[in-house]
Amino acid sequence: MSLFNVYPLFDITPVSAKGLFVFDNNGNNYLDLYGGHAVISIGHSHPEYTNAISEQVRKLGFYSNSIKNPLQEDLATKIKELSGCENYQLFLCNSGAEANENALKLASFHTGKSKVLAFENGFHGRTSAAVAATDNAKIIAPINAQQKVDFVKLGDLTAVETVLKKNETCAIIIECIQGVGGLDESTTAFYKGLERLSKEYNTILIADEVQSGFGRTGDFFAFQKHKINPDIISMAKGMGNGFPVGGILIDEKIKASFGLLGTTFGGNHLACAASLAVLKVIENDNLIENANSISNYFKEKAQSLPKLKKVKGRGLMLGLEFDFPIAPLREALIYKHHIFTGSSKNPNVLRILPPLTIQEKHIDQFFEALHEEL
Repeated sequence: MSLFNVYPLFDITPVSAKGLFVFDNNGNNYLDLYGGHAVISIGHSHPEYTNAISEQVRKLGFYSNSIKNPLQEDLATKIKELSGCENYQLFLCNSGAEANENALKLASFHTGKSKVLAFENGFHGRTSAAVAATDNAKIIAPINAQQKVDFVKLGDLTAVETVLKKNETCAIIIECIQGVGGLDESTTAFYKGLERLSKEYNTILIADEVQSGFGRTGDFFAFQKHKINPDIISMAKGMGNGFPVGGILIDEKIKASFGLLGTTFGGNHLACAASLAVLKVIENDNLIENANSISNYFKEKAQSLPKLKKVKGRGLMLGLEFDFPIAPLREALIYKHHIFTGSSKNPNVLRILPPLTIQEKHIDQFFEALHEEL
């Protein structure tokens, strides 16, 4: 049986990984500055992480959400402690798309309305409502297009209010830094304006932190730079360091009822053990502080690059925008220099999403390769 061919593949077969490096079946080692789409937050095969999962699976790997699972409560407590997000409730699921799907569903339940307001160049997943709220017509099937979504330009509060005045919008969903879209972000005034308008027009404000959460931007969540309080916060990628786990933080004003949401695998024992280990390492190894420190070092090094238009993003959610398409450069970095990086919807932006454990020597290695190619 063949595989359903939907992924263009690089000719590399990883067989193991440790820390910042991935090793292939030919004995090559690759510096991982992409983290599998920002998933690897504490480095590959971190001992705290592997031990936690191994110990948990020896005891109990899975049972349903119809029984008590104290690990879920432990995880909620730890997220609250490290993020500082007060007065939220936690619902656990399996992925970022599922997190956003549940967030949008809750918003519709809570407000009684059905339309969504999203932003140009945003990306929120590939499931029903999440993909409809993603600004990419190529991945929206007719069945998804039944969902009614208004797209406005990032930063345009006037356009936002024009849509909300129709009183049809259940949710505003936004990435405070657009990952797939190319690392664009707006101003604090804009995000505060969204918060104000969402309250005025009885609309749920959803902060999509799937890629930016768990310390990647130098804050626990990217929205925290702007001192706002979303109604729902979605999270996933870096949450499990590779183990499938997602979740939403839900403002206490949104009331739960039996059967309102549900999941078979979400919040299982292994997923909770994985995420608790991630949080423990982030806290003990001061990885949010490291994200800020390495980010500053990265931006200083970038100033000497030729053909560079702009450094985008913050923390370790970064982009280098050049005045040419970066696809050939990315291939040279992979095959010639053995460095993984990422692309975006903007063809001129090279995305950098390394584990939060990265050190200055790894940044040096990357910029040496860039200077050679440029």
